Amino acid sequence: MAGVQGATLAAAVCNAGGLGSLPCAMLTPEAMHTELQALKAATDRPFNVNFFCHTPPVPNASREQAWRIALSPFYAEFGIDPSTVPEGPGRAPFSAEAAAVLAPFRPAVISFHFGLPSADLLAIVKAWGTKILSSATTVEEALWLQDHGVDAIIAQGLEAGGHRGMFLTDDLTTQLGTFALTAQIVQAVQVPVIAAGGIADANGVAAAMALGAAGVQIGTAYLLCHEANTSPLHRAALASDAARHTALTNLFTGRPARGIMNRVMHELGPQSPAAPEFPLATSAIAPLRAQTELRGSGDFSPLWSGQNATGCQPIPAAKLTEMLAQGFKAMLNK
Repeated sequence: MAGVQGATLAAAVCNAGGLGSLPCAMLTPEAMHTELQALKAATDRPFNVNFFCHTPPVPNASREQAWRIALSPFYAEFGIDPSTVPEGPGRAPFSAEAAAVLAPFRPAVISFHFGLPSADLLAIVKAWGTKILSSATTVEEALWLQDHGVDAIIAQGLEAGGHRGMFLTDDLTTQLGTFALTAQIVQAVQVPVIAAGGIADANGVAAAMALGAAGVQIGTAYLLCHEANTSPLHRAALASDAARHTALTNLFTGRPARGIMNRVMHELGPQSPAAPEFPLATSAIAPLRAQTELRGSGDFSPLWSGQNATGCQPIPAAKLTEMLAQGFKAMLNK
């Protein structure tokens, strides 16, 4: 997940036999280059880099104003001057500039969220021999991805933490649980399917494989690992009973993303029509996050988590990877 992991965690997973992933949506080109260098220095195994590929929205002044009005009681509470709050996106889509940074590294795998980049950009990375993955949250999205040339599809179930990868619809009623979605996508496509969402232990891995998945993608379970960049506040929430209650919220970025319920989600509701389009909601809530985190509170922080945080353990990522791999071994031994 973007913001909670970097090259150190990705390398540890790679060296343990998994496919570690480096999220790049929140990285500047300079930071991305630094992380890629560190990752290459730490492992000689294949790795994945992940990008968003949304279309940046046109800023809407009236919607931005409505969002700031919704947040104004909180600004007043914490002594924040609304006129000092900057505007702008918090995440960037895959671009020609990002491809230029990647070119010397030629990663074995690139995964995308929110569909795929333009055909021209896709052709550039495919010319490196890179395998292309992307997330599907419905059968329709999976078929679209297959038609547009992906090498494998990530079936992202509703349980998954972080952003929903939905890109053909905004209708949350179309979203299925991981196992229901995985089984249907496996039947509908001819490319490998990777199950994601709510898988936290070897039993979950084995169950996904029994449904026809070729592999699994796991995020939340790694958030307490020693190598993760997860903040102390986020770690405490994941290790507490609060992690049992998550919701899809658009308050932090403008797009549905699953996180642990906190004060702002309770008081504004997890979904607010006032929130600007993704990713423009981020800037207005960022000062509240900064102020409350300084006070030791995650009341305004995106505490990303899937619905099943029971697999989170404060252990080395290699150990967790080995534990999860027992699910593959169990299937092979049947």
